[in-house]
Amino acid sequence: MAIATGCQDKLDIVPNQSLSPEKALSTEGDLVGALIGAYDGLQSASLYGGDIQLVADMWANRYYLRFRGTFNGLLQIASITTTSNVILTDNAWARDTWADAYETINTCNVVLDNLELSEGVIRPTASVEGEALFIRGSLYFELARLYGRTWGDGNNNTNLAVPLVLTPTPFQIDGLNESDYPSRNTVAEVYAQAKSDLQAAVTLLPETNQHYATKWAALAQLSRIALMQGDYATALDAANQVIESNRYSLTEPFNNLWFNYINFGGVAPLEYIFYIKITNQDGTNGLNTYYGGTISSIPGTAGRRDLTPETSWVNLHETGDVRRTYFNTSSGRRLTNKHLDRFGHVPVIRLAEMYLTRAEANFRLGSNVGDEPLNDVNRIRTRVNLPNLDIADLDLDAILKERFLELAYEGHLLHDIKRTRGTTAGSNNTNGPAWDSPRLIFPVPQRETDVNKNLVQNEGY
Repeated sequence: MAIATGCQDKLDIVPNQSLSPEKALSTEGDLVGALIGAYDGLQSASLYGGDIQLVADMWANRYYLRFRGTFNGLLQIASITTTSNVILTDNAWARDTWADAYETINTCNVVLDNLELSEGVIRPTASVEGEALFIRGSLYFELARLYGRTWGDGNNNTNLAVPLVLTPTPFQIDGLNESDYPSRNTVAEVYAQAKSDLQAAVTLLPETNQHYATKWAALAQLSRIALMQGDYATALDAANQVIESNRYSLTEPFNNLWFNYINFGGVAPLEYIFYIKITNQDGTNGLNTYYGGTISSIPGTAGRRDLTPETSWVNLHETGDVRRTYFNTSSGRRLTNKHLDRFGHVPVIRLAEMYLTRAEANFRLGSNVGDEPLNDVNRIRTRVNLPNLDIADLDLDAILKERFLELAYEGHLLHDIKRTRGTTAGSNNTNGPAWDSPRLIFPVPQRETDVNKNLVQNEGY
């Protein structure tokens, strides 16, 4: 998320990053600046700026997605099989996601601890609180999915996830005792905290809020959490509320979902429920870094060309599917068009996901809340020029495949495999780890365990 720009000068607050709680905030401007600092942290490449999405797809997708880069940390993730675990405890991606998430969470805690400074002049007090809770709850959900066993894999009340830190943490550690360092909370506890934060955010956030968090973004995150937990009724209700808000619409044609900066000068499509705003002055689109590449015929494209969709991926699509040909070639490498725009925004939640969640949840429950599952799936198919499915063709596999194709390269596949108890796609589509493999969980970073002896390391590390 970038700092707000334009005529609304009251929101042009310099972000306070790495904010020490010992340095007391004294004005409403300081408070809102701290909140903007939390957004600035959230947009870092190691978080929603790209890496959270990137590593989830790389872990799950080796048969369909080839990593051609040289970064050792990503090579470790890309090389996981059923028999080897080469992710090291000093892996830079595991380290930086943990560190940047907790720094951002700490900034949220500082905001929440200083709400009495709000006068509601620069930003409504309820929105300040709701936005800080949205960011904190979202990050705890992501941390639980990356560093802990998936929901339902064993005992959620004893499986360890990450420490819950809910008050500002001093940066100076001199004089702290070992007992002062936090231990890892359980999967159940971290999920409960994420839900509590987001449920409160729903009641506090406005319905419109520029590119910042809204009530609908919080509901969409709650829908994701419920889907991971197999709570289909709650996932359905939240997704349906977002759809029926009529605040968002499916973008047509499919190409208009992307190239936000190149084609639209930075205007985000109405399908984006929550996204990381990138400008040519602020922010890094981490998905562009690895999925993108320079296409000479499209000014403004860039990237390392490290991740290339395989022919096996192309062949999953039906003939006539716009997504089957939604690629370009750079130096002989096939690249998805989704992330070619150097300054394109990073979509975190799109309306298409809510339709697919509603379809899946309705199908599993045998209900038609909002609409029939068949109609929701066909909405997605129609946009990419595919014929409607008949009711006889609709089953859970058809819904999940549509989700797989539509949300590719946006960070969903690993988590969908885990929640549906599937197997990741290995290099030959046979040797990928199963959903409950400890090889599909990040290690607790060595930098953290070296300092905090209360942190128990994950299995296999």
